[in-house]
Amino acid sequence: MVLHLPEADQKTLDNKSLIVKELNRFTNNVLSDNDELRPYETDGLNVYKQKPLAVVLPENTKEVSEILKYCYQHNIKVVPRGAGTGLSGGSLPLKDCVLMSMGKFNKILEKDFKNRCVVTQPGVTNLAITQAVQDQGYYYAPDPSSQLACSIGGNIAENSGGVHSLKYGTTTNNVLGVEIVLIDGTILRIGGKHLDSEGYDLLGVFMGSEGLLGVVTEATVKILKKPEAVRAVLIGFNSIEDAGSCVSDVISKGIVPAGMEIMDKPLIIATENYAKAGYPRDVEALLIVEIDGTASEVEAMIQKVLDIAKMNKASYNKASNSDEERMKFWKGRKAAFSACGVISPDYICMDGSIPRNKLADVLGYINQLSKKYNLRVANCFHAGDGNLHPLIMFDSNDPKELKKAEDFGADILKYCVKVGGVLSGEHGIGVEKRELMCEMFNNNDIQQQLSLKKAFDKKNLLNPGKVYPILHRCAEEGRIHIHKGKTKFPDLPRF
Repeated sequence: MVLHLPEADQKTLDNKSLIVKELNRFTNNVLSDNDELRPYETDGLNVYKQKPLAVVLPENTKEVSEILKYCYQHNIKVVPRGAGTGLSGGSLPLKDCVLMSMGKFNKILEKDFKNRCVVTQPGVTNLAITQAVQDQGYYYAPDPSSQLACSIGGNIAENSGGVHSLKYGTTTNNVLGVEIVLIDGTILRIGGKHLDSEGYDLLGVFMGSEGLLGVVTEATVKILKKPEAVRAVLIGFNSIEDAGSCVSDVISKGIVPAGMEIMDKPLIIATENYAKAGYPRDVEALLIVEIDGTASEVEAMIQKVLDIAKMNKASYNKASNSDEERMKFWKGRKAAFSACGVISPDYICMDGSIPRNKLADVLGYINQLSKKYNLRVANCFHAGDGNLHPLIMFDSNDPKELKKAEDFGADILKYCVKVGGVLSGEHGIGVEKRELMCEMFNNNDIQQQLSLKKAFDKKNLLNPGKVYPILHRCAEEGRIHIHKGKTKFPDLPRF
């Protein structure tokens, strides 16, 4: 598929040698040869590829500031990048951009157990935070499936969640403060070790901003004390509708699990073949529920969950009796994406959120779309907060299949919005969903977002071409009203 991106600035392209020479004044880590650039030409959404003009790997905040200031003065686009695990194309380079990789910001700066927080650089992986504090009985709650590889900076950019977001929130609920460098080189500190900040919630503004407003160079994150007891239960159902009803009933009874996930049969089979997690193969849907707290509380809640499951016609249940067994339950769910990679040449992982009571409705519609497009789909999702992850399988060697997969995904997200949901739960918008923003937001909504972007980046140099739709496409599809040739989006870049 042809992906429309901002038109490359020919002057920037012609001055590549000079730009690279100048960048070397600010850092010793500049890549510009084709072979050196190749690893950076895509992120987790690897159906789209584009080499950048150059890659810089700064090692400290001063270098980041100087590089951004130089790019600002010379009108050079900058694309920030974390670990490159994002699934929406948020760190896809531009032909004329300097890609700023934060991989060398990989140190934990402070472990403050009295204030229950960690000060970390953005290139530290999600799981490394927990590993750094677990000997003292602490952990970091957000746990995306890619937590072995994804970085804290990337988590902040996408407001990542994970299995435990139901009870403990997404990244925005677990970050106390950040150090940010703006496109003109200005260094800002927002928040800190204290729980609340005065004034406007600028910290909230930067959470999930996808690198459009600034580059994070430091983060202060909350750590939690490990609970006394943690148990999980596998529950199988003969229909996805029964599994969805069970989820609604658990929440309505006031039970707040640490995590609650559903997998459908295609994914159960694929995952069990791949991870050997001990999942039943004869059920249509599998619900994983994790409860944490005191030992007595956990025991009582597990029994309540099993009783609710029985009322919803559960055909299988198995509770963990050790931490090893519990981790085995989660092993399959964490390996779901890899399992689909084994059975299909390619897949697109979608990300939308819906009201919990619409789960059965949306999954039924996804099955209809699967037949319409003649493409396989496997579903897993954070059931407690209605965050869907349909995995659409296709072969990218067939251009027709890629187009069908993209249309399939777009139809899913449009339906999510139709039933009262949103376009993204934790993967961001990037380039994957930008054309769908007009499905969810009206003229005024998008104009306000663009005005905020302009306040931090008036030249539109930070990660351009991401999040906001291409104007003419929205207009053509009737989702933007054009009056006498004048758009209501004066700040929207035209490309």
